[in-house]
Amino acid sequence: MMRFALSLLAVLPVLAADGPRLFYSKTFPGSKPPYMEIRLERNGRAEYREAPDEEFPVVFTLRPAETEVVWRLAEKLDRFQRPLESGLKVARLGDKVLRWEQGEERHETKFNHTLDPDGQLLHDWFERMCESAILQANLERAVKYDRLGVNQAILHIEAAWDKKRLVAVDQFVPLLKRVAANSAYLNMARERAEKLLAYFQEREGSAAAQASGEGRQ
Repeated sequence: MMRFALSLLAVLPVLAADGPRLFYSKTFPGSKPPYMEIRLERNGRAEYREAPDEEFPVVFTLRPAETEVVWRLAEKLDRFQRPLESGLKVARLGDKVLRWEQGEERHETKFNHTLDPDGQLLHDWFERMCESAILQANLERAVKYDRLGVNQAILHIEAAWDKKRLVAVDQFVPLLKRVAANSAYLNMARERAEKLLAYFQEREGSAAAQASGEGRQ
């Protein structure tokens, strides 16, 4: 039994390495940033980079419902085995790459503009992941090095929340709790942090209630 357990532990890293991964990147010279990418695992763990060889990415985890939506869209797009480019003469919107990776299996599609509804939805999900990661990195930087800038960083997060652009909100919770509990930060920053934490908790409760209701149907 012990030998079997040890063998299983030895295999697990290999299985994890061969697990499916989604890759998204956008290259848009002149924009800020000019390059960004997301690497998303099947369990929802994501890494955001602004250079392919960036050593310390922003790491976050999508909530289960978010993860399922993204992967379902990738499946509906045939794991990127068909073109998404519309071919229309439109302005340059950035060169996007979507790639499915699983062991030896790799499928990739590139586009500037797509008319595919599922392609548009998946593109928007990855854009929101990038935006949320940038906001998280900005807040972390402000919390560590710019106490007066914390309020502005939280304002940007609040604006993204109002526009429904935030995903993986759990990544913000530790930093917001740190701000809310520390009198060294501006009162308005602490109040906004508490408000956002309440919003996030409320949405989590609503999602749990919905899932419970669906399970009883």
